[in-house]
Amino acid sequence: MKQDITQRLKDEHQLILRMLALLEQNAKRTEEGTFKNYQFYLDGVDFIRNYADRFHHAKEEDVLFEALVANGMPRANSPVAAMLMEHDLGRAFVKAMEEAATRALNGEAGQQEAIVANARGYLELLRDHIAKEDDILYPLAERVLPEEMRENIVAGYRTAEEKSEAGFETHYRSVVEKYEAEG
Repeated sequence: MKQDITQRLKDEHQLILRMLALLEQNAKRTEEGTFKNYQFYLDGVDFIRNYADRFHHAKEEDVLFEALVANGMPRANSPVAAMLMEHDLGRAFVKAMEEAATRALNGEAGQQEAIVANARGYLELLRDHIAKEDDILYPLAERVLPEEMRENIVAGYRTAEEKSEAGFETHYRSVVEKYEAEG
């Protein structure tokens, strides 16, 4: 039986989806004028940049996607290219959300629309993106990547994880849990 190379990534998606649910809930409340905790959006940006992007996307981009390309998948005009493009688009939404939330925290009026639009743009993009990975790309990787490549992929994930400080995953899980508890 082949060594599983995508379950860890799918598990990480679950925490990311929980943050997306919080973004959706709070964007709706911000739009309605009942949520003004702009620090939440900055904490969301921190989660996205560090957990979703530097931690999770780094494993995809630097390890799994590279293995797929090394195994014959084209780098351009391929599922890998599409996923990389969506990662970059997500980063643009996050940057704009951060800028608007920072301005709102500094007392600048009228930032709610930009916060809401970018939060929604990001969460819609990423939900669709995660579905494509979980339902199409990861099963494809499990089918096509040979056993002899799998140990190096898992080792690459470990190396990426070791770059994070102790308690990294626990910290970001607790950030999500804190905001979930606040309702």
